[in-house]
Amino acid sequence: MQLSAPTKIVFIIAVILAVLSALPVIGIAAGVLGAYSYWLLLIAFIVLAAGSLFKGV
Repeated sequence: MQLSAPTKIVFIIAVILAVLSALPVIGIAAGVLGAYSYWLLLIAFIVLAAGSLFKGV
């Protein structure tokens, strides 16, 4: 299997999700995100991995 670089939009979505998941950890209150910060980080990683595994995504 050959990996490819994710598109810019996939990378930006993954970074936004990762930053949102880090906000409650560093002490910035983000409403309900505090309870789901680890799940958001997992989703960000899955989005980034899918962008690398599938060509054109």
